Parts: sequence; structure tokens; C-alpha cells
Amino acid sequence: MKALHFAGPGDRLSVLCLGAHSDDIEIGAGATLLSLMERGVQLDVHWCVLSGGGVRDLEAKQSAADFLANAANSQFEMMSFRDGFFPEQGEAIKQWFETLKQRVEPDLILTHQRDDAHQDHRQVCRLTWNTFRDHQILEYEVPKWDGDIGQPNVYVAVSAQALQRKIELLIAHFGSQRSKQWFDDETFRGLARIRGMECRAPQRYAEAFFGRKLVLM
Repeated sequence: MKALHFAGPGDRLSVLCLGAHSDDIEIGAGATLLSLMERGVQLDVHWCVLSGGGVRDLEAKQSAADFLANAANSQFEMMSFRDGFFPEQGEAIKQWFETLKQRVEPDLILTHQRDDAHQDHRQVCRLTWNTFRDHQILEYEVPKWDGDIGQPNVYVAVSAQALQRKIELLIAHFGSQRSKQWFDDETFRGLARIRGMECRAPQRYAEAFFGRKLVLM
């Protein structure tokens, strides 16, 4: 199957990354970002985490800095919306999205997937589409106890090196999550292997996304 490319070596790509919680972007799209930079794409990244608090703020900032160490430019934004209550804070979060729209004009937006079992994730996705109506949006997946892994339709083949780096950074930075049964090397590598199998990735691994609307030129 012939692959399509966001950008090639030396090309510039502006990416808006949206995550409800401090490790969401890394889990859903971390290897994709690392692989793009590995291939020489010049990334301009605006990285937004909508909830945190205490140690989670520090984890998010340090993790984003390491994931984006080789980006051409990066900006980090940390909000303090209440974890688990995003639907009840819809008006305030919508207002924040409207201000964000005035500050960024990305080529690509990475956000949560529409049918995610977590209510905060669904709210972020809904407001992403509601706010950015003329942009390329890809929705990433986050494994969890609920078993809501779906059938994605967009795959990004990633290098084994990028996947390993993603896993190392996740385990190193998110000590607050290591007690969770699902938060380990086998979960992240296993899902990447399944997605790599589905798209016949050259190095066996991939991250998968939901592309609701794609434009080919």
C-alpha cells in the first residue's frame, strides 16, 4: 500500500497537541511526534494539557520538554480544569478553546477520539471539532480498563527507536501513574505492535488515529 506523507525531511509542520490529562498526548501520539522529528521534519508544536495539579503539572512539563527536545519550536500550556468534570465545566473550557483559536493556526491537530470512554476525553474532542472547523484533525487512542479500543482508519508507522524512546519517557516521567496496572511497557508496546501489524509497518510498530475528514490534493 502506498503511504501518504504529512511532511518530508526539512519540511515545516505546525502541530497542535491537545490532551485532557498530563500523559494523554504522549500515550496517544508520542511515537508519531518522535518519528516525524527523527525523519527530519521541522515541527512547530503547541502542546496543551487541560488538567493537572500538584505533581501532575511537573510531570507534564518535564515530559513535554523531553518529547519535544528536537522540535524546531515548541510552546507548552498547562490549564487547571478539574479532572473528571470536563462536561460540567463545558462553558469555561469552550471559552479557553476560543482564546486558543486566536493564538494558533496549525497544519495538524492531534486530539482525543470521539468515542473515548473517558468523559474528559470526549469533551476535548467535541470542542476541538467545534472550534477548529477548517483544520486537519486526527484523533488518537488511549488504552484503558474500559476496553474502548476501536477500529482506527489512519496509521502512522513509527520506528522501533521512536517507540522505545516513547516508552522510556513515559515510565521515567509519570511516576504518579506507575501504580496503575495498565501503565507499563507491555501495554504501550503491545498496542503499537497490533497497529503495526494492521498497517504492515516496516519496523513492526505504528500509532493509529481516527481521521473523520481527510482532504487529498
